[in-house]
Amino acid sequence: MNDLERKMETVCRDWNARGFSCDLWVDPPGQRWEDFVHAVDELVMVLEGEMEFEVAGKVHRPEPGEELFIPAGAVHSARNVGATTARWLYGYRRR
Repeated sequence: MNDLERKMETVCRDWNARGFSCDLWVDPPGQRWEDFVHAVDELVMVLEGEMEFEVAGKVHRPEPGEELFIPAGAVHSARNVGATTARWLYGYRRR
C-alpha cells in the first residue's frame, strides 16, 4: 500500500465513524464542476493537486490533507486550478 492509499484509508475510516461516506474523485487540469447543491452535508479533502472550492460565494483553496465542510443546501463548485491531475476525497453525511 502506498502513501496515498494509506492516507485515503485513514481519512475514510475517520469519516465513516463520523457518519459520512468516503469516495475518491479524480479531475484533470482545468476540470470544473459548477453550482451543485446537496440535501446533506458534504466533506472534501484534497489529496493531490490544486483544487478550488467555492461554497456559498466564498472561495477556498485547501492544502492537501485539509478538510473542508460544505453544509447541506449550500451552492458549491469544485475546480482543478492546477497544472496536474487532482485527486480528492468527498463524502456525504448518511441519513
